Amino acid sequence: MSDTRRPRFDEGRALRSPGLRGWLLLSPLIVWLVLFVVFPTFLTVCASFFRTDAYNSLVFEFTLSNYTRILDPLYLGIIGRSLWLALLTATLCLLVGYPVAYFIGRVSGEWKNILLIAVMLPFWTSFLIRTYAWFQILATKGFLNAALLSLGWISEPLDLQYTSFSVVLGLVYNYLPFAILPIYGSVEKLESELVEAAYDLGADPRRAFTRVVLPLTAPGMVAGFLLVFVPALGMFAITTLMGGGKILMIGNVIQNQFLGMGRNMAFGSALGTMLLAIFLVSMWLIALVRREER
Repeated sequence: MSDTRRPRFDEGRALRSPGLRGWLLLSPLIVWLVLFVVFPTFLTVCASFFRTDAYNSLVFEFTLSNYTRILDPLYLGIIGRSLWLALLTATLCLLVGYPVAYFIGRVSGEWKNILLIAVMLPFWTSFLIRTYAWFQILATKGFLNAALLSLGWISEPLDLQYTSFSVVLGLVYNYLPFAILPIYGSVEKLESELVEAAYDLGADPRRAFTRVVLPLTAPGMVAGFLLVFVPALGMFAITTLMGGGKILMIGNVIQNQFLGMGRNMAFGSALGTMLLAIFLVSMWLIALVRREER
């Protein structure tokens, strides 16, 4: 008679499985993402296809009017300005942050930790305090105008407050560390032997940088660009404070639809969904370009 005994399930062995153990370790993150990212995003997308009544309550009637309203020249102009200012902010952060990140990544000893702390130091101060500090610097009788007048470079104070310049300055100042840190991570992993090999093969410093250093640190640059571009595109606090309500970006319009005088939750949801679509398209284009380069 053959032995038909069923094999016993070893619970301890299953828990020791690398795959199961990995999923168990990831489960808190997965639950957090579902509750606070996936579910709110799903509700936002759904609300964008409804309309609101006079009391800003959702009326569950399918409509595309919220998206057709985005095509209004007024909102298209605000979207275009938002894209331009976010792109300019991300580009300036890369131009300023790359040399800083490269220097920190190649320095040795205790200076590396000191410089990293210096980069993170602004985060130890309140966001509002750091932003309001620029009012004293850019004011008509502020520090910058006083310095330029004393040096004789200008004959009368410059109007620097509540301009696109002040908005971009505030965005760059607040988001610069987000560009520096990912680039620093790529630079730190860069092997010096590869650069030395380029020199041994006859490359000058410019060619070694463009052919070796820049491609190897490109992932950090892409990450830094996205970490600046995406939040800058939807930012409303800095534009409200530094722009004085004169420089509207798409984040200000969304904030106004939910909390301000606009009071149209469905239209605000449509604008938020549009921002999500812009982000996903940006990610897809960057992935496509990197695939073509490979």
